Amino acid sequence: MATYASRRPWALRARALTGARAGVAASAAGVGLIVAASLLVRAHHLGVGYWIDEGLSVGIADRPLLDIPGTLRLDGSPPLYYMLLHVWLGITGSSSESATAALSLLFACLAVPVAFVGTRRLFGARAGWIAAALTALNPFLTQYSQETRMYALVVLLGTVATAAFVAAFVMRRRAALPVLAVALAAMVYTHNYALFFTAATGLTWLGLVALAPPEERRALLRDGLIAYGAVAVLYAAWLPTLLFQTAHTGAPWAERPALSELIDAPSKLLGEVEQIALLLAAGTGLARVLSRRRLDEEARAAVALTAVAVLTLLLAWLASQVSPAWAMRYLAVGLPPLLLLAAFGLARAERLGLVGLAVVALFWAGFTGPDEKSNVRTVAGSLTPSLRSGDLVISTWPEQIPVLSHYLPPGLRYATLWGSVDDLGVTDWRDGVTRLEQTSAPVNLRPLLDALPEGHRVVLVQPIVYGLQRWSSPWTGLVRVRSEEWSRAILDDPRFHVSAIYPPSPYPSHPNAVKATVLLKRGR
Repeated sequence: MATYASRRPWALRARALTGARAGVAASAAGVGLIVAASLLVRAHHLGVGYWIDEGLSVGIADRPLLDIPGTLRLDGSPPLYYMLLHVWLGITGSSSESATAALSLLFACLAVPVAFVGTRRLFGARAGWIAAALTALNPFLTQYSQETRMYALVVLLGTVATAAFVAAFVMRRRAALPVLAVALAAMVYTHNYALFFTAATGLTWLGLVALAPPEERRALLRDGLIAYGAVAVLYAAWLPTLLFQTAHTGAPWAERPALSELIDAPSKLLGEVEQIALLLAAGTGLARVLSRRRLDEEARAAVALTAVAVLTLLLAWLASQVSPAWAMRYLAVGLPPLLLLAAFGLARAERLGLVGLAVVALFWAGFTGPDEKSNVRTVAGSLTPSLRSGDLVISTWPEQIPVLSHYLPPGLRYATLWGSVDDLGVTDWRDGVTRLEQTSAPVNLRPLLDALPEGHRVVLVQPIVYGLQRWSSPWTGLVRVRSEEWSRAILDDPRFHVSAIYPPSPYPSHPNAVKATVLLKRGR
């Protein structure tokens, strides 16, 4: 009997360990199936031709690793994504569209288990599964999981940071503090809009400090100072470059966003119909949590997630009223708190939450991403057979140079509105509007045409303007006007004769579309 009794605790522990391992295996298999479903949705358009920003990504990343931070003084972005892409290019050995977009797809796939684990630890298994499903199918993330840009990485890091923020400052799990600090630091090294997310979490933390019981306030204040102090220390090395970029680059192509754009931001991240379904279903669950007599951990978490999501978007909108830099793709920083909040609300709404999830998933699963982002690849393919080494490509849309040079054959020379371009991988945004205002066809175009030997071709690449709405900012307005001026000047020059125009017709319309006019220099 003594022998049997001594063995019984070991048997119980073995059973418990076996059960735990089986649970982990089942969870891993379930998350794997969700990731596989996500891949089915998100791998449709990896090979779509690059547009402007993707050409910049490859052009910046395809240079020595330690040269990237200095190069970004011309561009205005932080360096982390470009440095990761540089490493990825070395691993894959290819700068094709599918190869480079696969890095973003990897980030999007990793966001699914991160959302599952983070949300499950905060709000339970049901919320974790719902968060994984929402992250796997969200159309905004679907689009940018197939693009050679940093937005999928922003969502991945933002999911880590959001879960860690709630764990650290609402659930009071101090082990989450270093995770939060590292995730926030990585975010601000990935995209400047992460500064608004960081500020939003900081303001929410201060609100939690103010509302905390006196006996908890000091510890909550201390933990926040540790976390945000660590972020400040980690980010300090980049601060001089950020200040230079702020003074000299910015986003001259952007305009001040109207209030309607702030109001519409959630629909851009979640979908117009889907946001209503989430509001009704998840809102019901959140209302149940907030209606409890005592403001418990879950209620504080709901308030904190709402505050982070709202403040992130609001701070970005307010900053763009002072210095315009508003673009819907930048709002990737606001998606993680919205998804975690929706998952929490759907989980607490019980059956209604599952119905809401099914409706949203049905709509989201039908979006597989854009099948065209620019016509540059097609235009370049049409141009290539007629070009030879030494021919001149002039783009009156300066930021198209990197993507044009990616698709056109080697040996060509490039120029834009302010003259010859030597570094084809990056656009020099420094004081861009001022420099553009000082350009003119006689001063900047004529010397290029005079220097071109007879018998060579010049390719004039211009934007196709389908409407003035996106061509009225300080930068885009000047590009549109200068494009017309340069086109008239070169067509009126008797030394040049048009040999081809691609595409022959601007219709049907294309996103970020260009027109290329090929002219042969024959002499007078």
